[in-house]
Amino acid sequence: MNKIKNIGILTSGGDSPGMNAAIRAVVRASIYYDIEVTGFLRGYEGLINDDCMPMDRKSVANIIQRGGTILKTARSENFKTVEGRKTAYENLKARKIDALIVIGGDGTFTGANVFAQEYDFPIVGLPGTIDNDLVGTDFTIGYDSAINTVIDAVDKIRDTAESHDRLFIVEVMGRDSGLIALRSGIGVGAEAILIPEANMGVEDVLHKLEHSRKDKASKIIIVAEGDDAGGAFKVGEILQSKYPHYDTKVSVLG
Repeated sequence: MNKIKNIGILTSGGDSPGMNAAIRAVVRASIYYDIEVTGFLRGYEGLINDDCMPMDRKSVANIIQRGGTILKTARSENFKTVEGRKTAYENLKARKIDALIVIGGDGTFTGANVFAQEYDFPIVGLPGTIDNDLVGTDFTIGYDSAINTVIDAVDKIRDTAESHDRLFIVEVMGRDSGLIALRSGIGVGAEAILIPEANMGVEDVLHKLEHSRKDKASKIIIVAEGDDAGGAFKVGEILQSKYPHYDTKVSVLG
């Protein structure tokens, strides 16, 4: 294999905390090894539209602490087509880019895998998603930050819940993965956690509430957005009808 002299980098799909830190690390490491870096804007759309910029130390200065992504991000329907991927490949070759680094989640990795197989093009994927739903890594970029954000928010919600004897149902992000709900629920001491991976319904939640401490003024239930129970609002309606003495509130984070 020829020596890599120029790499491209992009962020795709939903943004996650830590993407800018990853971009910075790639650029600074590449400069150390005398490799040029081209940043493509708005994910795979930037590849197709040849929307890019050269990256150096100055372009990644003071970004490590920032959220989002300086390269912007988007979901690309065009990249799902043969024609779109062909245009992207032609743009990469025209710029003499030898390899590509993509930062994103499962959709980003799926697109990268198809592209790599079609054109035998070297691609490295950095798992950047709060959902933590990618095989091969324990913690994806952004997952830990998402958990801490949820815990911080729910801690504040519990303050209000205890003041008013309220039952709070909190829905958190994660798509089809319940890992954010599970870990944050454990962290805040939730009375119940509803996640897609576990076959736990509203009846199970009712059972837990009935057998929980009677003297506890507040109760917190964490619901993953992909849970089969119907989401936080549906769960809230059922619980309010069963426990009318509780002031039941629903909060959706994200």
